[in-house]
Amino acid sequence: MIQEVRKGEEINSESLKKFLFESGLLSNHYNKLKILQFNNGFSNLTYLIKFENKELVLRMPPKGARFGHDMEREFRVLSSLRNSSLKIPKVYFFSKDISILGAPFYLMENINGIILTKNNPISKNLTAQQYQFISKMWIENIVQIHEINFNKMGLDKIGKPIGYVERQIKNWSTQYIKSETENIDESRKIIGWLDRNKPKKYDHCLIHNDYKYDNIVFDKSLNSVNAILDWEMCTIGDPLMDFGTSLAYWTIESDHKNIKGILDYPTVNAGNPTRMELVSMYESRRKIKIKDLIFYYVYGLFKLSVIVQQIFYRYKKGHTKDEKFKDLNLMTRLLFKLGWQAIQKNKIEHYY
Repeated sequence: MIQEVRKGEEINSESLKKFLFESGLLSNHYNKLKILQFNNGFSNLTYLIKFENKELVLRMPPKGARFGHDMEREFRVLSSLRNSSLKIPKVYFFSKDISILGAPFYLMENINGIILTKNNPISKNLTAQQYQFISKMWIENIVQIHEINFNKMGLDKIGKPIGYVERQIKNWSTQYIKSETENIDESRKIIGWLDRNKPKKYDHCLIHNDYKYDNIVFDKSLNSVNAILDWEMCTIGDPLMDFGTSLAYWTIESDHKNIKGILDYPTVNAGNPTRMELVSMYESRRKIKIKDLIFYYVYGLFKLSVIVQQIFYRYKKGHTKDEKFKDLNLMTRLLFKLGWQAIQKNKIEHYY
């Protein structure tokens, strides 16, 4: 999870040291910094900065990023939520001065605990009973996000709820076309289907937009949540689009081996609910009934396919040399096939 900084993704330690000193976080400019890099995740560059018995996390957009990755937005959201009931990291400083590190960045506290990823041995050794408890916590926290009073938190201006669903379909479609590297028949079919089948009425609230196991830090006992991470896409919008994105990541044991091959998450382990069980848990907790479930699930798969394709586009253009990105085009193809099969079978499970 923590490694030496990848080649081509180094940051200027002297410039950072100067910023830390001038910000009051570093007491002596001559003290050394130790810079490491988090290797999980496919999006922003995230570094662990060690100095003077302190540990901070620095986040900045990847080189060559064409869309999203708004560090100022994420910093503003986390700052606004600091007095809420949500478990979030404390943030310190944001800078949009690209002369320092070459891109905008912000600094936050390092949260210790357990992140459930496919490569974390703990994920494979948990009992079914533990996963049952963890998944209930997972549901409880996404519901808390959706029920928070965002006006009271001063976040009413971070999104435009009117027309949100329509804009998401249009914007993600545009982003896919701009980062397209090959023709995938299902891509245009899904874009058209989503546009024709979008719900006419929907709710709005604070949404995370990337809520999944590996964006949650659990405490070491796995009995509580220490922090929810990665708020860069947070906005005011349809909560079911948020939940649909989470469903797209929620691989289950009965999924085809090809699905588990590309979305290899601990959600496949015994004790985790199926996607339909997860839907029932969410509906029960929020006292609602999801009417357009296929739309929201396919939207989640579509959004994920666009994100993956954008990363592959950066790799193909040479903006990143990380070899873990070299076959992401295969993942994009399969995600589109999954979305189209889910539409054809009208199911979110047992459709491929």
